Amino acid sequence: MPNIEKASGWEREWGLFLHLAGFAMFVIPIGGGLILPLILWLLKKDESEWVNVNGMASINHQISIHLYIILTIPLVFIRIGILIIAMILIFNIVVLTMASVKAAKGQLFRYPLSIPFLQ
Repeated sequence: MPNIEKASGWEREWGLFLHLAGFAMFVIPIGGGLILPLILWLLKKDESEWVNVNGMASINHQISIHLYIILTIPLVFIRIGILIIAMILIFNIVVLTMASVKAAKGQLFRYPLSIPFLQ
Protein backbone atom coordinates (compact mmCIF):
# COMPACT_ATOMS: atom_id res chain seq x y z
CA MET A 1 0.00 0.00 0.00
CA PRO A 2 1.30 3.44 -0.83
CA ASN A 3 1.72 6.05 1.85
CA ILE A 4 -1.29 8.25 1.10
CA GLU A 5 0.03 11.15 3.13
CA LYS A 6 2.95 11.33 0.73
CA ALA A 7 0.92 11.39 -2.52
CA SER A 8 2.02 14.48 -4.41
CA GLY A 9 -0.22 16.73 -6.49
CA TRP A 10 0.61 15.06 -9.80
CA GLU A 11 0.03 11.61 -8.27
CA ARG A 12 -3.42 12.62 -7.02
CA GLU A 13 -4.21 14.06 -10.46
CA TRP A 14 -3.20 10.85 -12.22
CA GLY A 15 -5.24 8.84 -9.70
CA LEU A 16 -8.20 11.08 -10.51
CA PHE A 17 -7.67 10.63 -14.28
CA LEU A 18 -7.45 6.84 -13.90
CA HIS A 19 -10.84 6.70 -12.20
CA LEU A 20 -12.49 9.28 -14.47
CA ALA A 21 -11.26 7.34 -17.51
CA GLY A 22 -13.84 4.68 -16.63
CA PHE A 23 -16.53 7.05 -17.90
CA ALA A 24 -15.20 6.37 -21.41
CA MET A 25 -17.49 3.32 -21.45
CA PHE A 26 -20.41 5.71 -21.94
CA VAL A 27 -18.74 7.14 -25.06
CA ILE A 28 -17.27 3.91 -26.48
CA PRO A 29 -19.50 1.17 -25.03
CA ILE A 30 -17.45 -1.88 -25.99
CA GLY A 31 -14.20 -1.71 -24.06
CA GLY A 32 -13.87 2.08 -23.88
CA GLY A 33 -14.04 2.16 -20.10
CA LEU A 34 -11.34 -0.49 -19.93
CA ILE A 35 -8.94 0.61 -22.65
CA LEU A 36 -8.44 4.24 -21.56
CA PRO A 37 -7.65 3.44 -17.89
CA LEU A 38 -5.34 0.65 -19.08
CA ILE A 39 -3.40 3.02 -21.35
CA LEU A 40 -3.11 5.69 -18.63
CA TRP A 41 -2.02 3.09 -16.06
CA LEU A 42 0.63 1.63 -18.36
CA LEU A 43 2.05 5.11 -18.96
CA LYS A 44 2.57 5.98 -15.27
CA LYS A 45 2.50 2.78 -13.19
CA ASP A 46 6.29 2.59 -12.83
CA GLU A 47 6.65 6.21 -11.72
CA SER A 48 4.52 6.03 -8.59
CA GLU A 49 3.15 3.32 -6.31
CA TRP A 50 0.13 5.57 -5.65
CA VAL A 51 -0.69 5.75 -9.36
CA ASN A 52 -0.07 2.00 -9.71
CA VAL A 53 -2.52 1.11 -6.93
CA ASN A 54 -5.21 3.46 -8.26
CA GLY A 55 -4.71 2.17 -11.79
CA MET A 56 -5.05 -1.45 -10.75
CA ALA A 57 -8.19 -0.64 -8.75
CA SER A 58 -9.72 1.19 -11.73
CA ILE A 59 -8.88 -1.58 -14.18
CA ASN A 60 -10.13 -4.33 -11.85
CA HIS A 61 -13.38 -2.43 -11.46
CA GLN A 62 -13.81 -1.93 -15.20
CA ILE A 63 -13.08 -5.59 -15.97
CA SER A 64 -15.65 -6.56 -13.32
CA ILE A 65 -18.30 -4.19 -14.71
CA HIS A 66 -17.74 -5.43 -18.27
CA LEU A 67 -17.96 -9.03 -17.04
CA TYR A 68 -21.19 -8.37 -15.14
CA ILE A 69 -22.75 -6.78 -18.22
CA ILE A 70 -21.66 -9.63 -20.50
CA LEU A 71 -23.08 -12.19 -18.07
CA THR A 72 -26.37 -10.26 -17.92
CA ILE A 73 -26.87 -10.03 -21.71
CA PRO A 74 -28.71 -13.41 -21.97
CA LEU A 75 -31.24 -12.10 -19.44
CA VAL A 76 -32.16 -9.27 -21.83
CA PHE A 77 -34.25 -11.78 -23.76
CA ILE A 78 -36.54 -12.22 -20.77
CA ARG A 79 -36.51 -8.46 -20.16
CA ILE A 80 -35.11 -8.54 -16.61
CA GLY A 81 -31.63 -8.09 -18.09
CA ILE A 82 -32.43 -4.55 -19.24
CA LEU A 83 -33.20 -3.52 -15.65
CA ILE A 84 -30.11 -5.29 -14.30
CA ILE A 85 -27.82 -3.66 -16.89
CA ALA A 86 -29.33 -0.26 -16.07
CA MET A 87 -28.64 -0.86 -12.38
CA ILE A 88 -25.04 -1.91 -13.15
CA LEU A 89 -24.50 1.29 -15.16
CA ILE A 90 -25.96 3.49 -12.41
CA PHE A 91 -23.78 1.68 -9.85
CA ASN A 92 -20.77 2.30 -12.10
CA ILE A 93 -21.48 6.04 -12.31
CA VAL A 94 -21.83 6.31 -8.52
CA VAL A 95 -18.64 4.41 -7.63
CA LEU A 96 -16.55 6.08 -10.36
CA THR A 97 -17.59 9.45 -8.97
CA MET A 98 -16.79 8.38 -5.41
CA ALA A 99 -13.40 6.96 -6.44
CA SER A 100 -12.52 10.12 -8.37
CA VAL A 101 -13.31 12.36 -5.41
CA LYS A 102 -11.29 10.16 -3.05
CA ALA A 103 -8.29 10.08 -5.42
CA ALA A 104 -8.37 13.87 -5.77
CA LYS A 105 -8.19 14.11 -1.96
CA GLY A 106 -5.30 11.64 -1.83
CA GLN A 107 -7.35 8.82 -0.32
CA LEU A 108 -7.57 5.24 -1.53
CA PHE A 109 -10.95 3.89 -2.63
CA ARG A 110 -11.89 0.24 -2.66
CA TYR A 111 -14.49 -0.48 -5.31
CA PRO A 112 -17.33 -2.62 -3.96
CA LEU A 113 -18.08 -5.79 -5.97
CA SER A 114 -14.75 -5.50 -7.80
CA ILE A 115 -12.93 -8.74 -8.60
CA PRO A 116 -9.16 -8.39 -7.96
CA PHE A 117 -7.77 -9.55 -11.32
CA LEU A 118 -4.60 -7.43 -10.97
CA GLN A 119 -2.77 -7.37 -7.66
